[in-house]
Amino acid sequence: MANFLSRLFNEDARKLKQIQKKIKPVLELEEEYKAKSDDELKAMTPYLREKLAAGATLDDIFVEAFATAREACRRVIGEFPYPVQLMGAAVMQGGDIAEMKTGEGKTLTSVMAVYLNALEGKGVHVVTVNEYLSERDSAWMGEIHRFLGLTVGLNLRQLTKAQKRAAYACDITYTTNSELGFDYLRDNMVTRVEDRVLRGLNVAMVDEVDSILIDESRTPLIISGGKKDTANLYLQADRFVKRLVKDEDYELDVKSRTVQLTEKGTAKAEATFRIENLFNLAHTQLLHHINQALKANYVMLRDIEYVVDEENDEIVIVDPNTGRLMKGRQWSDGLHQAVEAKEGISIKQETTTLATITYQNFFRLYNKLCGMTGTAKTEEEEFLEIYNMYVFEIPTNRPVARIDYPDAVYGTKKAKFNALVDEVVERHAAGQPVLVGTIAVETSELISKYLKERHI
Repeated sequence: MANFLSRLFNEDARKLKQIQKKIKPVLELEEEYKAKSDDELKAMTPYLREKLAAGATLDDIFVEAFATAREACRRVIGEFPYPVQLMGAAVMQGGDIAEMKTGEGKTLTSVMAVYLNALEGKGVHVVTVNEYLSERDSAWMGEIHRFLGLTVGLNLRQLTKAQKRAAYACDITYTTNSELGFDYLRDNMVTRVEDRVLRGLNVAMVDEVDSILIDESRTPLIISGGKKDTANLYLQADRFVKRLVKDEDYELDVKSRTVQLTEKGTAKAEATFRIENLFNLAHTQLLHHINQALKANYVMLRDIEYVVDEENDEIVIVDPNTGRLMKGRQWSDGLHQAVEAKEGISIKQETTTLATITYQNFFRLYNKLCGMTGTAKTEEEEFLEIYNMYVFEIPTNRPVARIDYPDAVYGTKKAKFNALVDEVVERHAAGQPVLVGTIAVETSELISKYLKERHI
């Protein structure tokens, strides 16, 4: 591990020096490009495309393209990218990840790299975590690209096939990771090439890259169909598992979130359903329903992982990362139906999976993948192993005035939370606003409870 970290540190220092050297000619062109008229600056796009058509590479036109996009930023939106933003863009152009501190202008940083890759005419997908950001960036950054003569598309959930096809046909397309993934799955289900909406997976530039490529990497995108009516079996399995005794009939591992029948529980199942061997191939479906009922009743937590919407007679999943309700989403493999049976909700017809892919497997299909975020260095080993991408910490434009203290480690969660609350109380008394960040909604609620007890 020490060798790995040492290697990464040396690689960082070496590549950052290379990047500084690479952007130096861009900085030197600042006054020359400032002196160009709007028409002269716009003419750079067809000029650079002609060079590519004549055999030049993206590296060959790097300096001119970056200088063009940088000057366009100043003219169109009144913001002139700093040298550190050029460094971040150069990192992304190299197929890696630029880690930039909050407030350093990641969105503006992407413009230079997006512009350069879009000149190939093969399509650049700028991927965001939600439609608000896609709409905002396609309007804001898109204005710069349109000024330079590039076409910009916005891919939204409600678009028709024709509208999606038009959005993907643009030089640059802003889209969310989920809609992009589902479009890919739908394209793989059509029988005619002309019915596809995507024209290929050339370049993906991912915002909040750690969230999409690491946190949600194994989240499966699923398209379902072919409904099956198995409601009665879910109800029977639910009634059965509700009568079981913990540690006697089933074993629960809270840490790994697994639950399984004991030998005694298996015998009870065989007696209840009047069969000889629960694990016989003939009873595979029954075993599956029992296992899902066990998970629904003893692993899945109401008001944490899902809520019961009694008014609409449905189970609504809670996003574990944001705490938001995900209406219309369902767990797969019958787990959703098992939870409905558990809560006495009308059981919806189970569907068959027609197509599925994880974000991890999907994004590895791109010819070039790069990204930006404020926090990715801690996952660099995983990025390297899975995506062959380095994470480079881009320096801030100005020295950071903030003091970063070393981690405080406690023997128990209770001690940790008590120390945290004491710190908040002390800061609050001094009139300092405090932001407490957690990785789970339930942790936020627990800290909120402790703070209320201290009248904060």
